Amino acid sequence: MPVNRRNVLRGGALAAASTVLLTRPASGASAAAAAANPAADPVAKAASPVPTATAAIVAAYRQLQTGINRPSPERTEALANLGRVAKAYDASLSVAGGGTPLWTDLPLGPGSGYTTSMYARLRAIAVDWGTPGGALAGDPVVLGRIEAALELLHAAQYNENVGEIGNWYTYEIGIPYYLLHTLSVVADQLAAEQLARYLAPVKRFAGNPNLRANNPSVIETGANRADKALISIVSGAMLGDTAWIKTGVDALTDVAGGGAASVVAKLDRAAGDGFHVDGSFIQHDTIPYAGHYGIVLLTALAGVIHVTHGTEYALPQPLKDKVYALVEDSFAPFVYAGALMEPVRGRMLSRQGETGHDIGHQLTVATLVLARTASGKPKTCLNALAAKWIKEGEYAPFLKIPDPERFAPGPDLVATPGIEFAQDLLASGARPARGEATHRVFGQQDRLVHVTDGWSASLGVGSTRISRYEAINGQNLKGHHVGDGVLYTFLPNAKGHYTDAYWPTIDPLLLPGTTEHDGPVDPGFGGVPVGPNAHTGGVRWDARHGAWAFDFENWDGSLVAKKSWFFTPAGIVCLGAGITGTSSYAVRTTIENRNLGEGGRGVLLSDGRRVPADLGKAAALRHPRWVHLEKVGGYVLLDDASVTALREDRTGAWRDIDTGANTKGTTTPHTRRYQKLILEHGVNPTDAKYAYAVLPGASVIGTVAASWAWRVLANTPVAQAIRVAGGTVLANFFAAGSVGELSVSGPASVAFGRCGARTQLAVSDPTQLQDSVTVTVRGRSVVVPVRGTFGATKLVLV
Repeated sequence: MPVNRRNVLRGGALAAASTVLLTRPASGASAAAAAANPAADPVAKAASPVPTATAAIVAAYRQLQTGINRPSPERTEALANLGRVAKAYDASLSVAGGGTPLWTDLPLGPGSGYTTSMYARLRAIAVDWGTPGGALAGDPVVLGRIEAALELLHAAQYNENVGEIGNWYTYEIGIPYYLLHTLSVVADQLAAEQLARYLAPVKRFAGNPNLRANNPSVIETGANRADKALISIVSGAMLGDTAWIKTGVDALTDVAGGGAASVVAKLDRAAGDGFHVDGSFIQHDTIPYAGHYGIVLLTALAGVIHVTHGTEYALPQPLKDKVYALVEDSFAPFVYAGALMEPVRGRMLSRQGETGHDIGHQLTVATLVLARTASGKPKTCLNALAAKWIKEGEYAPFLKIPDPERFAPGPDLVATPGIEFAQDLLASGARPARGEATHRVFGQQDRLVHVTDGWSASLGVGSTRISRYEAINGQNLKGHHVGDGVLYTFLPNAKGHYTDAYWPTIDPLLLPGTTEHDGPVDPGFGGVPVGPNAHTGGVRWDARHGAWAFDFENWDGSLVAKKSWFFTPAGIVCLGAGITGTSSYAVRTTIENRNLGEGGRGVLLSDGRRVPADLGKAAALRHPRWVHLEKVGGYVLLDDASVTALREDRTGAWRDIDTGANTKGTTTPHTRRYQKLILEHGVNPTDAKYAYAVLPGASVIGTVAASWAWRVLANTPVAQAIRVAGGTVLANFFAAGSVGELSVSGPASVAFGRCGARTQLAVSDPTQLQDSVTVTVRGRSVVVPVRGTFGATKLVLV
């Protein structure tokens, strides 16, 4: 079975708990091999090919693969599962040569889309062989087959003379990582000539981590640069090539380019690859990617810090401190129940082998490894975050790995290193970080996070700066509307909601929070298209309140709407105005489309009356004041609207949304039950509107009580505003306008209320295009400079 690219990205980035010299026999497996077969003693084969000066790097990298041999029942279980996979791969492996495939389902040949999978399978065999207690540990016959397979793969698939066919990543990062995983385990069993030969193509394709090998005009950035830097450091260490090691270390801060592409630089601009001053992380120039490429980058940085720890190549402390701080600033805000939130996962939404929990485990491992080299406050913070994610991850327990290819808390297929690091942490008595109410705006990636005591939320939107979606390499094939204003809610009693076959089974045309027509989707769907309008962003009032605005226009301009979300401790008030269509198709706004699970149940009430739950049969709820879905929450209708309720079973397969060469999902059908709540705006509406509130996790009583929690002050194409308990006003202006005693000179998101004896204003420019905004409150005007703030909130007392 092909191994998906998730495993490639997870591979090779972390290091061991401690750095030790590479002595021979280097591991329990090596010792066992020598005892079982004296002729196989590496001393008889060749002198150690790894120079002592760089041996620590290789040893630390090997420990990433095989762990630190910390015994526990969880480690035993994980090794048993690894052994099951490794033995199956070994049993089906042919090293006959003569053009015979190593595995019958993975064809040989130049440019084979299965080459990465070949190296991945060999890596699983090698790691099990080199791990004390592994099913194949120390078996000299297995070692011989590993060596033979390395030779055959080098000859047929990956050598310095092959050309790059297909995805450049395969040659320059994917295969090198898996090859290094394998070589690090068996390095002390190979002659120097063998290591040099197998690493020759790595030198060709990743010898200069600053540039793309197949197109030297491309300067590597972000995760790709960090991956290549680590590959260079480890490869150089294996060969004793100190210049290559230094090149890898220098690439992290882009010494060759004067720091322009440093992977730890904080960019003070909208979009662009890398970390930003407000904590955003972007890859592919316009995709918020803290939930994948950011973690790949962090994982590589953790690897570099650990493999160089205690050596002359160790990173300077100020640089390490910057890396430690990234976890809390850029990643932690988007973690819920140990999983990464959907709006920062790009096309990875569609990967069966990389759910939010999978990549959340990878973040946890990176954090654990970073904590092992940190000290003082950074160490305490990192340990607390890791402990929190492990504690809250009940849906996909970090320490329990039923399938090595799913939920693996390690850098790759194997779970033992992550489990061992985690148990070291837990044994130390580290206290999990406390959950705190948070409302945070990431204007440089057009994202926000709203965290309460009981639930969390985020939005998926696009703008002229940020792509509406990413659909490339055969992935995210139904992600047409993931950037059209999707409201994601995360509940404590449904921690696996988005992991549980959500993306293959959800109706992709009716995502919660979106306003769409029921006509055809974009025939040119694909790529990474940015949105047509700049107005996307919001304002933060305090840790519990904020507003977000979205000037929506669909793919062909036939549907427009002004949309706002107002975030409070009790729920989210959703307003829409100016909804106008010209396509002759019916327009709908989706209040909810909740995954109830396989055969899921849950009573739906409308104003206290039970709504029929007949599958596939729509129910018309005429002018309800409130609706409540059992174990999910409540919905309050704030205007005189009718709601269509539909409960249905939907079936889909992961292959339907991901056909990538190394990532494709299975064709196994999954059926999940959904509850839809839809607002119908009719065909070709003109200036239609909506007003409702979503109350995640609310009880029936709480839903009824919340009917009085807000007052809608305005809902027009110019201004949308509410007043919350305590008198604070949250408002979004799409143009110059007024709401009561508040007026603005141009587009703005504004909040105002009491701050002691004075009135405080919070102001942002969602367009990120203006120099200043003049805000007038109760006859007093203030000019708020917003140039260069990239949507950040500015506070002013008036």
